[in-house]
Amino acid sequence: MKNLQITIWNITFDNPIFNASWPACTSLEELETLWESSSSAIMMKSCSLESRDGNPEPRYRDVPLWSINSMWLPNLWYKKYIEFSHILKQKYNKPIIASVVWFTPEDFRIITKAFQETSSVDMIEVNLSCPNVVWKPQIAYDFETADKIISMVESLWDKPLWIKLPPYFDPSHTDSMSEVIKKHPQVKFITCINSVWNTLIIDPEKEEPLIKPKWWFWWLWWDYIKPVALANVRAFYKNLWDKVTIIWVGGISTWIDVFEFLLAWASLVQIWTVFVKEWIDSFSRIKKEFIDYTEQKQKKSYDEIIWKLKEL
Repeated sequence: MKNLQITIWNITFDNPIFNASWPACTSLEELETLWESSSSAIMMKSCSLESRDGNPEPRYRDVPLWSINSMWLPNLWYKKYIEFSHILKQKYNKPIIASVVWFTPEDFRIITKAFQETSSVDMIEVNLSCPNVVWKPQIAYDFETADKIISMVESLWDKPLWIKLPPYFDPSHTDSMSEVIKKHPQVKFITCINSVWNTLIIDPEKEEPLIKPKWWFWWLWWDYIKPVALANVRAFYKNLWDKVTIIWVGGISTWIDVFEFLLAWASLVQIWTVFVKEWIDSFSRIKKEFIDYTEQKQKKSYDEIIWKLKEL
């Protein structure tokens, strides 16, 4: 299978693999490097109403099976990413995706309106899965608030709407969020999942945490969360299969991860930790491995892979 191009909601991706928002997508230089890579889209850094430095160092650590971070949304501020969108659109032919975060609900309104009226992005990702207020739940764990936020954003946005969701650990939660999404037909894409929040890892030799945590806790990523991500993808596919496109992120490092998640109901995948570890070579490596594997299995199109997981 050599032709990996896929078109979803009138947006064409050269292949199903692109970057998740965070690693190396903050500056214009980093975003232009993504264009030069085999990433099929340019996902920009989640941006806020004001620029942010994020948490103090050390705030990231990776080891063979996982990575942990307590970045706390460092970004240049939303107007910079609007400016970058025009430069990128003039120079490059890849989908450009903005990502927005909030510290008050009004932030979403201001930023979304600005991207709608003055940017060149193809889509906007509304990050409902980052804890922003001390001891308050993530928006997507508060289904009533999530409903209100999506209503506000979609009234200001006339392109495909994308929401980024946290991990859910009970079927009742995926069912509740699915009911919210069904009320908003403009939501065309959902990302499953953001990092697993509320984790702690200790260095026993130094008798201290591995990184400087936010309120003593941080986000867990990569191989350890893959089964959780897969289960969330399956749950939302079961509920929303004809209404949204599911993007899987969480635990991708090889071609087999991409194949498994396309097989099991995702249509696109994002990479995060492996991008940090291998830089832009990660996209071309995984893409080549995926092509080689599908050729070996004599798969000729996505129709022979996507949503074809067999039941026992």
